[in-house]
Formats: sequence, C-alpha cells, structure tokens
Amino acid sequence: MRFDIIILGHFAKDKLIIRGVEKEASGGAVYYGALALSKLNIRTAIITMLAKADYSYLEVFEKNGVKIFAYEAEATSGIKNTYFSENNLNERTCEPIAFAGQFSEKQIPDVETKVFHIGPIMAGEVSLQLIDIITAKFDKVSLDLQGVLRVRRGKDLIFVDWPEKEQGLRRIHTIKADSVESEVITGEKDLVKAARIISDWGPREVLITHKDGVMVYADGDVFEAPFTPQSLDGRTGRGDTCMATYLASRLTASPEKSCAFAAAATSLKLEKEGHFDRTHRDVLEKLKEDYVVGRSSVLPLNEN
Repeated sequence: MRFDIIILGHFAKDKLIIRGVEKEASGGAVYYGALALSKLNIRTAIITMLAKADYSYLEVFEKNGVKIFAYEAEATSGIKNTYFSENNLNERTCEPIAFAGQFSEKQIPDVETKVFHIGPIMAGEVSLQLIDIITAKFDKVSLDLQGVLRVRRGKDLIFVDWPEKEQGLRRIHTIKADSVESEVITGEKDLVKAARIISDWGPREVLITHKDGVMVYADGDVFEAPFTPQSLDGRTGRGDTCMATYLASRLTASPEKSCAFAAAATSLKLEKEGHFDRTHRDVLEKLKEDYVVGRSSVLPLNEN
C-alpha cells in the first residue's frame, strides 16, 4: 500500500473546559491531522492504540477514507484541557486522564508513504529507539515535539526538556512545536532563534505555532503567516491541523506557500468545534481573501 502521509499517535478521549463548561471531545494528531488531510484528498493512514471498547470512535476515519492500523490497549489515552484565555490557546493546564501505552516496532506496517508523521500526545508513546527505526525505514519523517516534551507527573502534564534531543532529531526532516515547546527545548523565547537552534540539531524545516499565527524556518529562510479566524470556537486541535495541512501542501508546494496554506486552513478550523471539515477550495478562497504569497497562488493538492 502507498500513502501520501501516515500519522502515528494515540487517539484521545479528551475533556475540554472552556469558559467553565466541560465537554468530551476526540483528540490527538491522528484525529485532527488525519481528518484534515482526508478533506484535502490526501491519501492518509493512521497508526494508533486505544481500548477495544472504544473502537467505535474509529468509524469517523472509515467514513472519511482514512486507512486505520489500530492496536488494542488497556485504556484509551485522554487529557483534560482547561483554557484560561480567549485569545492565547497556549494558556491552559493539561491533566492526564489515561495512557494507552508505548508503540512498538511490530506495529509499524510494511507500507510506503511520502511522509511519516510521528504525532504523540505525550511522552512515553514513542521511544528514541522507535524514532530511529522509523527514520531508517522512511525517507521523510516529521515529529511533534509535544510527544517528547510533555511528561506525565502524577496528576499533571508538564513540559520537560528532552535529554536525547540531539540524537532524536538528527534524522527528522520537519519539526512541529508551539511557542512554549520551542522555548522548553532550546531555552530561547525568540521563535526564529529557537527554530535555528532546532534546525542545527538536524531538521531542515521547523514549524512553530503561536497565539497569532505560524512561523516556518526552512533551510535558513523564515516565513510567517497570521491566523485570521472569525471566532475561536474550535480552538482545540490548532497545532495538529496546522502541521497536517502544512505537510499536505509541502507535497507539491514550497515552504513559503505551505506556511500560508496551513495558516489559512487552521484559521477555518479555529472557527468551528471538531476536526477541520472544509474543502481545499475553501482554503484557496481564504488564501485569496487574507493572504499574499509572493507573486503566485498556492499550488493545488490532489483535488478530484
């Protein structure tokens, strides 16, 4: 089997507390990322772990044409996210609810893909050894830093620097982080300086989201694009959507154009709860309205 993008990570049953109101929501890079990719007609697969009793949650992937490689776990991972700010999505507390366990080499299918995205929701899902195995098996591998920096400590999820970062990042092509994570791993508040440090450890491209938009550092060049949502009703899943749509656009377009494409797609997602459910054409219209990218438009994806 051949895919454009594979995403590995736990499916999550999260609890969201926004304006004091609690609700349950699906989560994880496999959820927000893969379903966004499916809406853009990207051939997508997920590798995930969850409790057998929760396999019904996977039906949404089947309905959207996403190939599922699911493995049974004792529990389904979940996080309670409490948001404190209307405008800054990084201002939140995260409390672990459950953890599905660590992925193993035998769970990596014998398939081909243009991009393999490692998207854990917390540390412990993916070992350094497995990262080495994946980067040896697939040509282009991306990694979400939250999956190595966000550590379970009792009832809390806290950010802790990754001692093995230089070894772990040496063969990663693209990194995704937010402004908090980039500072934790580099000690640098300035996003460009932080991205440059991360790139020096190996990654050619570094994507960092922040409260106002997204920045991409690619082969020494810096590109930025703002988020322009009309509301923040769909705040959860911002980073996963941004990274997935960036990787999708990069299948055919430059880092500069892909940065703008991801910002436009993420802006649309932020306006509505749940996963991104707009079309490729919707994103292109958003680009025309709110973004200027060099002298040409963003290249098309696999539009049917």
